[in-house]
Amino acid sequence: MAQKDNPATARVAVDPAQAGERLDRLLTAMLSGDDGALSRSRIKTLIEGGHVTRNGAVCTQPSAKVAGGDELAVTIPAAEDPVPVGQDIALDILFEDEHLIVLDKPAGLVVHPAPGNPDSTLVNALIAHCGPDFTGIGGVKRPGIVHRLDKDTSGVMVVAKTAEAHAGLVAQFSERSVDRAYRAVVWGLPMPPAGTIEGDIGRHPKNRKKMAVVTRGGKPARTGYSTLTVYGGGVAALIECKLETGRTHQIRVHLTHAGHPLVGDPVYGRAAGRRSAVKSLGEDAARVLTEFPRQALHAFRLGFTHPVSGQHIDFETEILPDMAELIRFLESI
Repeated sequence: MAQKDNPATARVAVDPAQAGERLDRLLTAMLSGDDGALSRSRIKTLIEGGHVTRNGAVCTQPSAKVAGGDELAVTIPAAEDPVPVGQDIALDILFEDEHLIVLDKPAGLVVHPAPGNPDSTLVNALIAHCGPDFTGIGGVKRPGIVHRLDKDTSGVMVVAKTAEAHAGLVAQFSERSVDRAYRAVVWGLPMPPAGTIEGDIGRHPKNRKKMAVVTRGGKPARTGYSTLTVYGGGVAALIECKLETGRTHQIRVHLTHAGHPLVGDPVYGRAAGRRSAVKSLGEDAARVLTEFPRQALHAFRLGFTHPVSGQHIDFETEILPDMAELIRFLESI
C-alpha cells in the first residue's frame, strides 16, 4: 500500500506477500503510476542518493530485499533546474500544449548539447521557450527528447514537456507505432524501385565516428523506401523512406549500404565517386549535385497518439528551401 503525506514524500507499507522483492522493483511497481514520473531508473537514482528510508533508516541499495511489514518512505526532491541554459533561438512550432511540443527542426541545429556542440542546440532553445512549463523528467526540468534528427537533417520532431508525456511517447517509439516518413535525394536509381532494406547497424569497424551495416554487435534495423522521381536518366532520384526502427544514422547507413547514398552526405555520400556519372549532364549539374552542402534528407511526416488525450495526430512539413532548390534543378536537367 502506498500513500503520500505531502507532495514530496511517498510512504509504502510492505505486504507480507511482497517479502523478498527488490527494493527498486517494489517501489517502481507501487509508485510509478500513470504519469510515468517515477520510472525504475528514477527510483534507482533516488535510492542511491539517500532519498529512501526503510523503517526510518536510509537504504541506498536498489537490490536490497524487503520484508513484510517494512515501512518505506521515498522523499522526492523538487525538480532541479537544467544544466543547459536557455537560449533565445527561433523555433518553428507546429503544435504545443501543456504536455508536448511539435516543431519543424531546421538543418544545422544540433538537438542536444554534446562535446563540440555545448550550446546553441534545440534543447537550449526549448528551455528558453518553455521555461517553467517543464514539470520535471528524471528530476530535472528539461525537455523530454524521445527521438532525434541529425544536425543537418531537417523536419518534424516531438518533444515531451512532462514525465507523463515522455513515458507515453517513449512507449510508442519502442512499440514502433509512430509513423515517421522522410524525403531524400539519393545517388542513382534504387532497384527495385520500392522495397525494404534490412541490416544490423553498429559502429563502423574501422571508423568509430561512423555507423555501418555489421554482421556482429549491431542492432536490427529496417528501412522501407519507394522511388518518387528519377532524374538525369538515373543519375539521382527522389525517394520516400519509412523507418520501422530508429537506429543512429539509419537511413543514411542503409541507403549507402544499398549503393545509393544521400546527395550531399559529408560522411556517407562519397560524392567524388559520382562525378563521372553527372559529367554527361554538364558542369552546372556536376557542381550542384556534388557540392550540395548537407545530406538531402527531410523528415516530412510524423504521426503518433497524444500520450495524454489519446487522440491520433499527424504533422507534415514542406522540404526546406535549399533542398527544394536542389530538386527543382534536378527536374530541369
